[in-house]
Amino acid sequence: QVQLVESGGGLVQAGGSLRLSCAASGSISQINVMAWYRQAPGKQRELVASITTDGSTVYADSVKGRFTISRDNAENTIYLSMNSLKSEDTAVYFCEVPTFTTDYWGQGTRVTVSS
Repeated sequence: QVQLVESGGGLVQAGGSLRLSCAASGSISQINVMAWYRQAPGKQRELVASITTDGSTVYADSVKGRFTISRDNAENTIYLSMNSLKSEDTAVYFCEVPTFTTDYWGQGTRVTVSS
């Protein structure tokens, strides 16, 4: 079992910044990839960014150049630094860890960008 706890969401004006955190606990030895997803109202959940243990990253085209995913392996925590936020970034952001047996998800943290 892996437990994921996100934090850092909130209300921000367009053009502003936020930093999300996701701390993993439990059976963390099986963790390689950690990722951020988001789900906007009325839309499907989509991948925002992912990072492997060795630091390889993948980003959605919509956030490239604005968002940065990073990882502290010693603390089993990932971060999502979000800059130049737009109203279309408004969503619930989820931390996700895929394993061989199942995908683990956090409870989500809401990000609201006001225009």
